[in-house]
Amino acid sequence: MSMAQRSTRIGAWMYRRLNGRAMGGTEAAPVVMLTTVGRRSGTPHSTCVRAIRRPGGYLVWGTGSGSPRDPDWFRNLRAAGETELQVRSECLPASARELHDGERDEAWNDVILATLPGVAKYARKAGRTIPVAMLTRR
Repeated sequence: MSMAQRSTRIGAWMYRRLNGRAMGGTEAAPVVMLTTVGRRSGTPHSTCVRAIRRPGGYLVWGTGSGSPRDPDWFRNLRAAGETELQVRSECLPASARELHDGERDEAWNDVILATLPGVAKYARKAGRTIPVAMLTRR
């Protein structure tokens, strides 16, 4: 198991144990936990990510800390089309819809970068279009 995988597991364990209270984030962009079925393994995987509350759901994005490829959690989300979303102590089943073209650009520029301008450095480092998805309660 890689160090990144170990860190992800520890983060998910802490989130569950403390209902997200020690995970940082802000009121505008809290840390949430997603549990999504793996696209190859078929087993559930949990990861903690930042999200922004929007009317009808939450926006999430896959910078992968500037990795040149989309993070595995986003690739799993894309393949599954659904996830369990935990926001603090509340768990809810959610549908995931990847945003494309103008809708994605508007969410990225007008919401994500406006709320968290520091995220732009990861997009520059990655050198790819950062995927964005809207999670809505099922």
